[in-house]
Amino acid sequence: MSWGFYGRGGELDELKGILRRERWFFARITGRRRIGKTTLVQHALQAVGTTDVLYVQIPDSAAAGVLSAVADSMDTFGIPVERFARPRSLRELARLVGELARAGYVVALDEFQYFSRKHLYEFTSHLQAVVDELSADAANVPGGLFVLGSLHTELVALLEDRTAPLYNRTTDHLELEHLDIASIQALLLDHADDDPERLLFLWNLFEGVPKFYRDCFEQGVLAADRRALLSRMFFRSSSPLRAEADHWFLSELRGRYDVILKYIARHPGCTNGDLKAHVGDVSPGTQEQVGGYLKILRDKYRMVEKRLPILARPKARRGRYYLRDNFLRAWLSGLANPVAAINFRPEALLVAQADRWLHEAEGFGLERLVGQLYEERSRKGVGDFPLTHRIQGYWDRSDTEIDLVALNEVDRVIRFGTCKRSAKKLGGDLPGFEGHIGRFLDAHPSYQAWTIEKMAIAPVIDADARRHIEARGVVPQDLGDLLADLR
Repeated sequence: MSWGFYGRGGELDELKGILRRERWFFARITGRRRIGKTTLVQHALQAVGTTDVLYVQIPDSAAAGVLSAVADSMDTFGIPVERFARPRSLRELARLVGELARAGYVVALDEFQYFSRKHLYEFTSHLQAVVDELSADAANVPGGLFVLGSLHTELVALLEDRTAPLYNRTTDHLELEHLDIASIQALLLDHADDDPERLLFLWNLFEGVPKFYRDCFEQGVLAADRRALLSRMFFRSSSPLRAEADHWFLSELRGRYDVILKYIARHPGCTNGDLKAHVGDVSPGTQEQVGGYLKILRDKYRMVEKRLPILARPKARRGRYYLRDNFLRAWLSGLANPVAAINFRPEALLVAQADRWLHEAEGFGLERLVGQLYEERSRKGVGDFPLTHRIQGYWDRSDTEIDLVALNEVDRVIRFGTCKRSAKKLGGDLPGFEGHIGRFLDAHPSYQAWTIEKMAIAPVIDADARRHIEARGVVPQDLGDLLADLR
């Protein structure tokens, strides 16, 4: 079976609607690298039959490099030179966008955020003048402009900062998130199987980035065992994902935040104090920089997120830090070091080492996956628990730790869950789990009158384990149970 187009139905309809207006548009599409921005635009253009297109991937280079890339793309897309001269300056590039739009072309400028660089920034002023002219005559301009970007904050600053030339000029905005789990399940059913262990392994690595799953499919390892997939995708000289993290995340940072990123990847849920202590150990005297680094990683690059426990006030200080992206977390926690050693150690040994580390990291991955499944099931109206509050874990200073807390405020039901990577560990965890729930209810007595549900969750739970869990008054729930309603 050939690779299909998975998910994105709503987003595809939005883009088709924009294109079918047949009037000037200036649309912004944002999302992390490999999330499927370009593919979505391609499918929308094909769906409405648009063939007059110019797509340019803007390089992170000087103006000459950008202009060269534009000229090459114009040749590739067959833009007639007798009608549209190749631009020789950034001003002429802005004018070219206007000329193509008036002629009915759709222009797509990918990695548009690079125009925030000082040596390219003048383009935004030139483009502002062109956009204003086109907007004033929108009904008579059949083409339009898509700007795509993977560094969210820099792209948004170009288009939404009040001091930016292009402020308030866009007509449409679309932000692509990860594919939902139902879409991942669909592609796995088409090209592998519905094994919950496979889903957890791949989701912990790739989350909802469609290009990574397609890379595995094209390399013939999407249905392979764990170590075969890791070997082919990361450890060979031709492995397609071997340098992905460096190309996307880490090259932008140029090594400035490695210590913090690696620590958060290997200790998800760490606190500000944990980070300061670690930085103090490896680089004495620089602890005071941790707060500033975290702010940049959170606000500018959106690599780190600060989570508060459920029910906490928004300004509460007891937050914990996590990497937002599964791929970056998996890379830094389990893959980067073994891949770097490939020229010095046997491949099989390094792959086995990476597999063990990733297996450990999948414990936290399972918590995130279960939370997302609860939210997705509730959003789609399937399953037995309609959420009224976003899923988060809970912790406090008295060492209360609960992996999942779900609220149904309409029916006054609160559900607690403990998540374990191995179902064998659930039985021994239940007495402690009961203690955590008791301390939670003592701290929040208003929930003591609610219906209380207790769930023990693992990727796969066999019949014997289910009986043991049920005998303790707890409901067993594995990924198969949570995925069944989504099909």
